Parts: sequence; structure tokens; C-alpha cells
Amino acid sequence: MNEQTLEKRYEIQQQLGKKAGRRTLLASDRITQQTVIIKLLTFSSDFAWEDLKLFEREAETLKTLTHAAIPSYVDYFELDTVGKGYALVQSYVEGKSLEEHIKAGRVFNEKALKNIASQLLEILIYLHSQHPPVIHRDIKPSNIILVENGYQRIGKIYLVDFGSVQTLASKAGKTVTVVGTYGYMPPEQFGGYATPASDLYSLGATLIALATGIHPADLPQQGMRMDFAKLVSLSPSFMEWLQWLTEPSVERRLNSAAEALITVKSGQLRVSQTSAETPRKTVNTWLLFLVSLCRSTFLGGAVVMMSAGLYGSVVIPLAGTVIGGMFGAMLGFPLGLGNGILVGLITRLFFYPLKNARRHRLLVSMTSTIIGTAVGIIYFAQFSGVLLGGTNSTLQSLLFYAIAPSIITGLSMGAVSKSFAQWYEREGQSKKYLKK
Repeated sequence: MNEQTLEKRYEIQQQLGKKAGRRTLLASDRITQQTVIIKLLTFSSDFAWEDLKLFEREAETLKTLTHAAIPSYVDYFELDTVGKGYALVQSYVEGKSLEEHIKAGRVFNEKALKNIASQLLEILIYLHSQHPPVIHRDIKPSNIILVENGYQRIGKIYLVDFGSVQTLASKAGKTVTVVGTYGYMPPEQFGGYATPASDLYSLGATLIALATGIHPADLPQQGMRMDFAKLVSLSPSFMEWLQWLTEPSVERRLNSAAEALITVKSGQLRVSQTSAETPRKTVNTWLLFLVSLCRSTFLGGAVVMMSAGLYGSVVIPLAGTVIGGMFGAMLGFPLGLGNGILVGLITRLFFYPLKNARRHRLLVSMTSTIIGTAVGIIYFAQFSGVLLGGTNSTLQSLLFYAIAPSIITGLSMGAVSKSFAQWYEREGQSKKYLKK
């Protein structure tokens, strides 16, 4: 292999890596006199067409990228001398991977980690700003090359190996292949779903590996989060930033490389969960009452009406549905209106502004459930008497025609009030519908 020449242009110098159906070669380009990397994909016994799709996507992506810290595309051709397959040629970066530094026992301090993070975030800002955005999906120490500046000083950082790359457009309406490296992959990537925030998780896991010298999969966990605080000597703000990057939930994670770069440079901490429950502004009072009344009256009333209609149909098919629905509407909509007023008053008097969302949610839902059930028992007890012709009710008929629908009524009102509480909590955190 060392003496072979591909395409009468690339003189093979040595083999750098090999695994099933794939080889990575170091070669010299006779035309440019530059050293290049050649990645080979051959049709072996375990060849999968998905491998070829990813290989071609890597080549097409590299063609479109022009960044000083990303290997540049040189050539792509079909193999005919070392087995059937394809070859991708790209520029060579002379340096050691961060994985090699970890294996050599090197542990990076906070200053070096911030330098590495900043350089990688600049690369990610470029990738994620492409149209469509380019997601690397396999950021890890072995795919990051460090060219040192002086004795163990952080110089230039390069991001390599775009074999797992994906664009947001390429996954639209298609089955997405699960790729990546265990320990560095965010939870959503195991389901084939990747966003720019997925690369941020992998970056955070990489930085934690550099700080601890331990593979992320081998770190202790607490609540699905990597528990590394006791293993490092980092400032509280930087540890908090790393935890922010590696949040298992996409919604709680930093979602853009630009934001991540700003926060790491400024040392800005994220708002804690407790303080996040306090809105920046207060939801408009009239809007609060309007939403409470509308949700409770129309949603609650509709559910009670349908429940009563269903119970009426048990006694008198078809006609009972109409009669039951009428009686249910006569209860449901007035009860919903009253419940809306009560929930609005409780919210305005005791939870304005919102400081304890959980307590508010529990109080309004429990209050509505209890009152709705009590009113339902009184109402449906009379309703069942009318429906049965005023006969003496047995315990069984009382349970079936009065207690059961009353419980459904109470639960319906409680669910509607809970949905209002969730709306209030959500809107209290946004800039939409806020009092100026």
C-alpha cells in the first residue's frame, strides 16, 4: 500500500487507520505537492448502502464549506485499484487529536478549556449558520486536532471527520440514521433527532472529558446528568456553564453556539429554576380573567355536557343522549363560568405575580375538583330523579346516575383549571401578552 499511487496523482505514504470497509491513508499530492488525507470506503461483505450515503454526504458537505479550521475538500473519485469503492481526499492537518492528549495523561486547566471551547464554538457558529444548517453529530476528542503554540500551549483547533454530518434539510421527511459516539451523544440523538443544540451537548461532554481525563460514559450520573463537579477544580460559573451545555433536555440546554460563546466569555450564569418561576413582568389582569373564564366556561361546560349525554344514553338510547346533554349543558356552562371567576380571583389575589407555580397549579385544580364534584352531586341527584320518573333511588342508581358523573364533572373542572395554571406559568415567562 505504501508504494501505490491512486489516480496517478496521490502517492500513498502510510495507513493511519483501518476498520471494516474503511481505511484512512496519508498521501502526497503530486500536483500540489501537499500532504493529504484519503478516506476509502470499499464494498466489503458487511457493506451497507447507508454507509455510502453518509460517505457521499460528507463529500458534498465538505465541498460547500470554506473555513480555516475545517479540512478542505480536494477530490472525490471511484476506486478501481484497491477494491471497488470510493475515495474522499481532503487537506491534512498536522497535529495531535485531543484524544491522544487524554491518553497521554494530560488534563486541561480552565483557561485552556475556555480557549478550546471558544474556538470550537466559532466553528459551530459557521456550520450552524449555513443554509441549511450543518450538524456535525460526532464532536469528541478524537475528532478535534490541536496544533500547539509553544510548549503545551493551546494554539489552533481543527474540527475533523464529517462522516456523521447531517443538514436539517436532509432529514426532513426521511428516516435518519443514528450516528455518533456513546457518551458524547445527547439523548435526542439516540432517536435519530439532531439539532444545533445536539452539537453543543457533544462539545460540553468533550470539555468535561478533557477536564477530568475520564470518558463521559464512565462518569457518575445524577438525574441523567454527568456528575463531575467533585472531579475538577473549575470555577463555579464555568462548571455551571458546562452543566448548561450538557442538559439532557433540549429545552433546558443552551440552544445556539452564538449564545454559548457569549455566556462563556462573560461568565453569565443561567437563571435558576426557582427564579425562573418569577415572571419578568406581570400578566395583564384583564387577560388573566378572560383566559380563565373562556377556558373554564367553554372547555369545562363542553366536557360536562358530553358526560351527561353519555350517561343519559345508557338509560334512554338516542333520546337520552339529547336529554342528558341538555341537562349537562345547563350545569356545565354556568358551573364553568363560576369556576372561571373563582380561579381568576384566587390567582389575582394570592398568586399575582406568580412566585410559586407548583402551589398555584395544585390549589386551583384541587379547589375546582372539589367544588365541581360537590355541585355535581347536588345537581345530578335531582337530574337522576327526574330521568327515572321520581322513583326512590337505590344505592346502585345513586352511584351510577349521580356520584359517577359528578366525579367526572369535578375532574373536568380540575383539569381545565390546571390548563389555565400552566398557561399562566408559561406566559409569565414570555414577552407575549404582558402588561407594559
